[in-house]
Amino acid sequence: MVDSYYESGTTAERWDRAQLFFEAKEYVTAVRILTGIVDEVPEQVAPRLLLARAYYHSAQLKKAEAELRSVLERDPVEQYATLMLGRTLERQGRPEDAARYLRLAAAFDGDVTGEVPAQQR
Repeated sequence: MVDSYYESGTTAERWDRAQLFFEAKEYVTAVRILTGIVDEVPEQVAPRLLLARAYYHSAQLKKAEAELRSVLERDPVEQYATLMLGRTLERQGRPEDAARYLRLAAAFDGDVTGEVPAQQR
């Protein structure tokens, strides 16, 4: 595919396309589309969060971490980004760094014990 494919269409059309590629587990292709969207509308959280998820699923963990931190700068109580940052740090072999975010995510979920529910592990 030529690069113009990733850049063609309106932002909304590219967003829809990126979501389709993500759902099809074509994470690298979703990343190529989403990076352009994030550059175009850097203040929006949803494209950054989907980009972080695509990075995570394509094992680009440093990039996932950076996007998740950007999401949390814009929306400090974004529960899923907090949980995902914890999981990303765990996957990088940084359990001490991860623990803080996993406790926060559990607290956002209403778990005062700070334990992450089994279905979210």
